[in-house]
Amino acid sequence: MRDTEVDVAIVGAGLVGASFARALDGSGLRLALVEAAPPPVPAERWDSRIYALSPASIAFLRDIGAWAGLDASRVQPVRRMAVSGDAPGAGITFSAYDAGVGELAHIVESGRLQRALWDGLSTQANLTRLCPARCAALDRDERAATLTLADGERIRARLVVGADGAASWVRQAAGLEAAAKSYGQRGVVANFACERSHQGTAHQFFRPDGVLAYLPLPGNRMSMVWSTPDDDAAALLELAADALCARVAEAGRHALGALALLTPPAAFPLQLLDAERTTDRRLALIGDAAHVVHPLAGQGVNLGFGDARALAEAIAGREPFRECADPALLRRYARARAEPVAAMRTVTDGLHHLFGAKSTLISAIRNTGLNFADRVPVLKTLLVRQALG
Repeated sequence: MRDTEVDVAIVGAGLVGASFARALDGSGLRLALVEAAPPPVPAERWDSRIYALSPASIAFLRDIGAWAGLDASRVQPVRRMAVSGDAPGAGITFSAYDAGVGELAHIVESGRLQRALWDGLSTQANLTRLCPARCAALDRDERAATLTLADGERIRARLVVGADGAASWVRQAAGLEAAAKSYGQRGVVANFACERSHQGTAHQFFRPDGVLAYLPLPGNRMSMVWSTPDDDAAALLELAADALCARVAEAGRHALGALALLTPPAAFPLQLLDAERTTDRRLALIGDAAHVVHPLAGQGVNLGFGDARALAEAIAGREPFRECADPALLRRYARARAEPVAAMRTVTDGLHHLFGAKSTLISAIRNTGLNFADRVPVLKTLLVRQALG
């Protein structure tokens, strides 16, 4: 049985886990990264799973060398966002120009960003990639945490970082509880070619049957994310291509004209998840292993990148007398992330319930609120800058 000694063992090489490993390049820490399978080489067709990255996330990706690995022709800046309520004329628009920034966000394909991060890890001198590999046991004592892999190999680390998603094996192996709530919804995703130019505008439509987002892609293309009740999601998935295009165009008030399907629709369940703690003895959680929020604001991956950056800064910038699993460092990380995560959780969950309510009075209040906010430039700028991170 082989033993590997490292300072930090990272479980999960998704976007957040891989970015955390890249952020510790040059830190002097010895790293091990455990992942079940490498990401596939992206296909030429457009990825139906996309992310709207905030300027703060892009700055982080630039700092760790991942942003330069993306094909710029497949990255779309968002310069304007139009949010429509569920009553005629109700809505609010956000403009990068009005907020004094270049872009509100950039739209990137999940698979290509994942591959850029993975390729960067291949040249990282302080990193041992264990892939394919699966964890079988976790033991912790005063001196180290030991991960035992399914093939019997053991990794002794000063700190274990769980970046292994909402169903985190690390979180469960450590005995940490997580409060989870299903929204009874699924996010239906698909890509379309559009009759009209999106002009760098993202659209969001609050509807009685959920929240529909049009996210711009390069060229006359857009990626749809429709957060809708399970039964409605199932019905969308069963539609023929022409019927789905007509349904999505009608639901989006024909903002981009006629649509043509580029990728088949897929769906994923929506839930709210909050781990009881994001740190424990010789252990930290980042990304979806620590928290999952409703995707209507598109901030889940941005929160994860914020976790990765904050934890990397805490342990790489530690005082010489502290080891990387020092409880004071882990508390520093947990405190730094508590407020932004709680704020985003409150906002997204609150908006979900506000726009899901069927009351005529509540409908009038929420649509009036959108119109009021649209007429107050200072409030709009504040909301934009909060979202920019």
